Amino acid sequence: MIQTNKLKIFNDPIYGFISIPNTLIYDLIQHPYFQRLRRISQMGMSYLVYPGAHHTRFHHALGCLHIMQKAVQTLRFKGVEISDEEQNALFIAILLHDIGHGPFSHAMEHSIVEEIHHEELSLLFMEQLNKEFEGELSLAIQVFRGEYHRKFMLQLISSQLDMDRMDYLRRDSFYSGVAEGNINSERLIQMMNVQDDVLVIEEKGIYSVEKFLVARRLMYWQAYLHKTSLVAELTLTRILKRAKELTQKGVELEASKPLQYFMKNKVSLLDFDETILNTFSQLDDYDVLGAIKAWQFHEDYVLSTLCRMIINRDLLKIKMQDEKPSKEILNHYKEDFLKIKSLTDKELDYFIFKGKVKNQAYDKESEPIRILKKDKTIEDVVEASDQLHLKALSKTVTKYFICFPKVVLEV
Repeated sequence: MIQTNKLKIFNDPIYGFISIPNTLIYDLIQHPYFQRLRRISQMGMSYLVYPGAHHTRFHHALGCLHIMQKAVQTLRFKGVEISDEEQNALFIAILLHDIGHGPFSHAMEHSIVEEIHHEELSLLFMEQLNKEFEGELSLAIQVFRGEYHRKFMLQLISSQLDMDRMDYLRRDSFYSGVAEGNINSERLIQMMNVQDDVLVIEEKGIYSVEKFLVARRLMYWQAYLHKTSLVAELTLTRILKRAKELTQKGVELEASKPLQYFMKNKVSLLDFDETILNTFSQLDDYDVLGAIKAWQFHEDYVLSTLCRMIINRDLLKIKMQDEKPSKEILNHYKEDFLKIKSLTDKELDYFIFKGKVKNQAYDKESEPIRILKKDKTIEDVVEASDQLHLKALSKTVTKYFICFPKVVLEV
């Protein structure tokens, strides 16, 4: 493949200028698979709560590439040997780590493209690009899969303190205006090192790690699991489920060809060949929003009502609580709604439902964030920290919710 592209610079509101390190990276960014990320929002329906949260996965991927460049530079400066080939593999793997996201990704994963995780699709996209780029992504794929012998390289891409988390916390905080999520990514990167082939943070960086974990917890409650964002995403999931259900019963729904394909067919990971992958790559937020705009006038009461809720931001009521809501409360809401609208039990479930969300800022069961102490010993951040709240951050907090139409009487 002839590479004639020049090196470019992107202007980013978070980091300033982001430079593209080589022509291969530039060609990957120029590829239609990657350009599609410009049309996929990073925070899903959160713009209904935070009007500024319209940034995309394209922004995020470039941010990750930038801080990976900084991390490699820091580690090399500290004497960690990283070859040019390994460096490039890290750049490619982090750039493409989210390429498998669909429109409003989590809503898609639970409705139309069922039981397929975006990371599995990212890998399929990477493998397809590897064919097109004549094997130049092979090492990046090996690292991404965790099959490369240098363990710390995977930790830079996917761990409890990876480049992905560092960028999305800082970026989502900036665009949403939720200041609690703002972290000092520069200092965290400067404190990175590698000991015995694992990624460590030098002891003097421990406070930055603590702030990172607290910021993550607060961002989850205040942004990602905000009750209005949550009910909007659940409504979107139900819209797509209803649309798929109607389509499979033979009802013709106005939608783009790629969206119709996934509504008409049950597609598993094993079915994903090059053709289906290309069809998936044609999907973005505009397909879904365009369809919702059309469906708000459909004669199906469930579909049109849910669509109007999203379009007009007139959502279901959501109550968050510490206790599991009882079946009696759920039935009370259903009986109340039946007095207003005659629906089947299945249709009622689209409007009245319960669920739970979990928030755990630090998972002690998975690979820890390691602190390199001055005496060269390594300790889990929870043990190394003198902050008692880090132990609390390791606990999973579960909150329950119940959603119901505003027209029913609250219990």
